[in-house]
Amino acid sequence: MSVTRPVAVPGQVPVGTRIAKRLSGGAVYLIVLAVGVVWLIPTLGLFISSLRKASDISSSGWWTVFTHPAQITFKDYTNLFANKGIIQSLWNTVMITVPATVLVVFLGALAAYAFAWIDFRGRDWLFVVVVGLMVVPIQVALLPVAALYRNLHLFGTILGVVMFHVGFGLPFAIYLLRNFFAAIPRELLEATRMEGGSEWTIFRKVIVPLGLPAIASLAIFQFLWVWNDLLVALVFSNAKTQPLTVALQSNMRQFGSNIDILAPGAFLSLSVPLVVFFAFQRYFVQGLMAGSVKG
Repeated sequence: MSVTRPVAVPGQVPVGTRIAKRLSGGAVYLIVLAVGVVWLIPTLGLFISSLRKASDISSSGWWTVFTHPAQITFKDYTNLFANKGIIQSLWNTVMITVPATVLVVFLGALAAYAFAWIDFRGRDWLFVVVVGLMVVPIQVALLPVAALYRNLHLFGTILGVVMFHVGFGLPFAIYLLRNFFAAIPRELLEATRMEGGSEWTIFRKVIVPLGLPAIASLAIFQFLWVWNDLLVALVFSNAKTQPLTVALQSNMRQFGSNIDILAPGAFLSLSVPLVVFFAFQRYFVQGLMAGSVKG
């Protein structure tokens, strides 16, 4: 039985090719630009609201500042930075986020290298257990960890919050980095071993430089997760060790009557992750694309 195939008409470009050409041109940039503008509108609204008086915020929308620029004032930011409780909570956020990110990246990279390239008994089964821990929700572990912290006197301490984030961040870190490290050519590792390099030398001089995109992506993920966390800090911190997210939540009153503190505080809490993301976005994109394209 013969099969009738479509015959291309000379000079006629297929529909799929024409759509692909149009999408690869200015249409894609216009769509990306439109999505970016829509994404930035809430951030812009929050920033402008943080520069307005509480009376103006309650009486008119933030967009009215473009027709009445006299509404802009930096008084709320002055009051915010004069608030010792907010400044202490900002410092607590840094004290929690930085070690929780560094420890997860460092320990996760070491464990990922061991799972990828070091043969030891029960390696595959142990890796299955690590992957299984990724599906354990935080809410399930709150009560057991709270009981453990009470016995260890870690309740209300920054160390306790950091340990919780490290424990829950490591399974995903190991899974992500192990898959990336396993794709590194074995010849590079064997060449370093033949030159007398130890496992630490291989990790430091081969694995880390080649795995930098994945490591940077993991660091960004972990930093954003810990910086924006509310649940864990709300449970395991107290008034002296609470981060900025908990401090803003505790300052929230009915009908937003203290919007003069919440708006600049929320923008301050938002601005740091944005700076980190845009500063390392190149590594973030490389890490996401790693392994998706051969050659």
